[in-house]
Amino acid sequence: MKSFFRFALLALVLIIVAMVSAVTAMRFAIHGQEVSVPPLVGLTPPEAERAVAGLGLEISIERQYYSPQIAEGRIMSQLPLPGTKVRRGWQVRVAQSLGPTRVTIPDVTGQSEHAAELNIRRRGLDVATMAQVQMLGIPADQVLAQSPPASDNQATSPKISLLITAEAEAPSYVMPSFVGQPLGSASRTLQDSGFKLGSVSVAVPAPLPSTFDAANPAAAVVQTAPAPQPTPASIVVSQVPAPGQKVAAGAAVNFEVR
Repeated sequence: MKSFFRFALLALVLIIVAMVSAVTAMRFAIHGQEVSVPPLVGLTPPEAERAVAGLGLEISIERQYYSPQIAEGRIMSQLPLPGTKVRRGWQVRVAQSLGPTRVTIPDVTGQSEHAAELNIRRRGLDVATMAQVQMLGIPADQVLAQSPPASDNQATSPKISLLITAEAEAPSYVMPSFVGQPLGSASRTLQDSGFKLGSVSVAVPAPLPSTFDAANPAAAVVQTAPAPQPTPASIVVSQVPAPGQKVAAGAAVNFEVR
């Protein structure tokens, strides 16, 4: 009986050893057929085929894309990625570069900012930057220049930079003091400097002494002087805008004279 159990145990051990050997041999056989995918990006298709030929792999060009980084005709991507373990006979799928995109730049000079942007985007391009500059004699919101120019039909960048005119700001001045000057000379100075004479008012004079009748106190009359009219000789006593204030060209200046 003991010999039987001993024989059965020996047989079981032999079976286990045989199974382990078979699994190990199969694993070696499988891994012996695996290879590492080499890097192919940047190579031409003939160069890539030579790189994988010795590994038992195949090349399949499935897509073509524009690329500003990869030269035309060279491989720009691959699947599986470099370093991936695959079996011999595996097909490596690659995409080939068509080189940079060649676009025709439209002429948008003279157009408004909105019209130029619509024209650019309608052609599948983008606006890179917009700069503004003030130009005398040129209306605001108008494209003054562009980069790349419209004559460039081999541009590889899909973006256009625009230089747009801005509305010119009116020059400002510091208002001088006209207090103490005759109205006539102050008016001429204003007109010669490009300003306008606004309203001119006369300072209200103090009321004259009233007449008093002792016999009839209720009949006291307050005498008032007739309202004077400004003349070129009238002296300026105040002004609006005040001296030292910043004003735009063509502004009106109001005086009070006496």
